[in-house]
Amino acid sequence: MTTTVWLTLPYIAFTSFALGHLWRYRADQFGWTTRSSQIYESRLLRLGSPLFHFGMLGVVGGHVLGVLIPQSWTDAVGISEELYHVVAVSAGAVAGVAVIAGIGILLYRRLTVPAVRQATSRTDKLMYVLLTAALVTGLLYTLGSNLLWGTYNYRQTVSPWFRSLFTPHPQPELMVGTPWTFQLHGLVVLTLIALWPYTRLVHMFSAPIGYLFRPYIVYRAKQIDAADKRRYASAWDSPVVPPAGRH
Repeated sequence: MTTTVWLTLPYIAFTSFALGHLWRYRADQFGWTTRSSQIYESRLLRLGSPLFHFGMLGVVGGHVLGVLIPQSWTDAVGISEELYHVVAVSAGAVAGVAVIAGIGILLYRRLTVPAVRQATSRTDKLMYVLLTAALVTGLLYTLGSNLLWGTYNYRQTVSPWFRSLFTPHPQPELMVGTPWTFQLHGLVVLTLIALWPYTRLVHMFSAPIGYLFRPYIVYRAKQIDAADKRRYASAWDSPVVPPAGRH
């Protein structure tokens, strides 16, 4: 991969991500939702959704630690590269397996439950393909490039490259020559970032914060005396007589 790819594609993806969310919020607020399908099926959803979402928390946390935090910072607090490697691989593998198991169950649900399948749009299908590809390639480089094919310190190439994109002096040359698993994962993730605002993934940025500050909703029971109770109860058993003159 040339340096142009690792310099141009990220900024295209970031621009689409930012402007797309702005457009989506202004033009499609009622579509800013996960479009829940729980009403159609809940048994598989109860199993797959927690696996996916809690696993994603671990995946995102691992990326924050490994990509956004420089190696010099972890060295400064006494975390050796060997210790970091063991924690990253073990925790990343557990989180990755949980996420892939979760999305596997959700995909199985999408394919086998007719009502859920019919409620799946074309953008949903594209989103699931890209999300699955991002997760599989991520687990591939976590296990493959660190266990099966020897260790690779991505914090000296991939992480500085990504951080440099937010500085006046980006360094795309750092990605040239990295293992193909990292490059493939990077391309898939950039594509997912570019298409993110146009899928149901926008619900990630929605939080019911207003519920914490809204006034209480007061429910009052209507007082019904014994006579009314008898009248209401008998109303359900009374035959319906059509008004005169109507058939």
